[in-house]
Amino acid sequence: MLSFLLNNKLIEISPQQADLTVLEYLREQQKLTGTKEGCASGDCGACTVVLAERKQTHIQNNQANAEQLHYRPVNSCITFMSALQGKQLITVEHLAANKDLHPVQQSMVDHHGSQCGFCTPGFIMSMFALYHDDNTVDRETVNHALSGNLCRCTGYRPIIDATLHACTNRQPDQFDQQAAQVIKQLKNIKSQDNAQQNLLTPLDRNGLREAINRHPQAPLFAGSTDLALQVTQQLRSHSTLISLSQVKELRQLEVHEKGLLLGAALPFSDIEQPLLAYFPALEELFTRFASYPIRNQATLGGNVANASPIGDMPPVLLALNATINLDDGVNRRSVAAKDFFLDYRSTAMQAGEWIEAIYIPFAAELSQLRAYKISKRMEDDISAVCAVFNIELNKGLVANISCGFGGVAATPVSIELNNILVGKPWSAASTFELAIALISESFSPIDDVRATKAYRQEMLVNLWRRFWLETNSQQHAISTRVVQVNQGQQGVSHA
Repeated sequence: MLSFLLNNKLIEISPQQADLTVLEYLREQQKLTGTKEGCASGDCGACTVVLAERKQTHIQNNQANAEQLHYRPVNSCITFMSALQGKQLITVEHLAANKDLHPVQQSMVDHHGSQCGFCTPGFIMSMFALYHDDNTVDRETVNHALSGNLCRCTGYRPIIDATLHACTNRQPDQFDQQAAQVIKQLKNIKSQDNAQQNLLTPLDRNGLREAINRHPQAPLFAGSTDLALQVTQQLRSHSTLISLSQVKELRQLEVHEKGLLLGAALPFSDIEQPLLAYFPALEELFTRFASYPIRNQATLGGNVANASPIGDMPPVLLALNATINLDDGVNRRSVAAKDFFLDYRSTAMQAGEWIEAIYIPFAAELSQLRAYKISKRMEDDISAVCAVFNIELNKGLVANISCGFGGVAATPVSIELNNILVGKPWSAASTFELAIALISESFSPIDDVRATKAYRQEMLVNLWRRFWLETNSQQHAISTRVVQVNQGQQGVSHA
């Protein structure tokens, strides 16, 4: 039994169809047709809805805890029903109050932000989620919030203007007024493992092990942003599915003394802040990972487990020497990221195992990390080439260097640069040329719709050149500042 709120109405449902999407449920069973199907692949945003969930917040200098609602836009076309458990589902039909448009709707009208109107409900819902975000809103924030929505006729300027106006002139709406009651309703919803149904939602590792033992062929999923494409694009049907989204052991997030432990079932939007706090160089790659609504559902564990050669995060894990923690409900083991990807869509996971968490060790103090993604679009696109480099220098010499690549082999892959570069002066052109030779010889990428083999090979060399130039420039700046500081200290001592 799945339990959730459809606006303010409690819904309890046992889906007969394990792979029923939220979009199909809304349009076919609830007759809420304001939510549109455009691409059925999470690319256009016409199907965007908002999920509200309870979230702990700290107030009064961390002296007390309070709960508030956190609003997330998601693509309903590739979201399975298990994502609704214990949450409030809000669609465009729920925004107007007493026949008065919601402020984001009225702003869209006032700024002439809709033409044919097909994409408008999706934009409205993304705007609504931003309207209820506590962060300061500016144009960059708006562009980020609307990154998952496409418009084919109006143009984005009036939509951006409408969003800026509504969200910078925010006034309490009916959702603020009803928040306490909604939180109370959500608290009363109890999670269930649905062990006897075709859409299983185990709550812990023991329940997950039992579910897998009973249904060894059933696919596992967390965010469903990849698995759902088999249903919507390939027209496959899954009679039984096992959701990982409520397994408590897979939702841990811990900062250890020497690294970061990220639960495999945490959405990307939940790991963004801690990940970028320790690895700020990943910001561009992270914000270019799919779109904001996708990151609200997709998980790091899923991105790793499907072993796609063009996944964005595996090259990062390779370059940072991450570890994949595996579990089967009885035994746990760890596998280095470099040993995890075996062949195309094949990993070191054994039958009955799942990814519990990913451990990323903190980078050395003097290391420099860079992550590069080449794709046809800046946002919401798959890599043609992804390259991540991490180097540690000691007095200008290479002390350690690691890397990870995507889009150039059958798996995410790294090459051993340490063997030829350790001890070499980083600023020397000969050091740069040594690595170019190895990079050029190590890969034989394919031609496909995203790029040709020749383009990919040239990009690898160019990205290595960019990394070398950027880090040498930074190293020069650091050395200059050290000299200036030392000279200043000497001047003070002489005085």
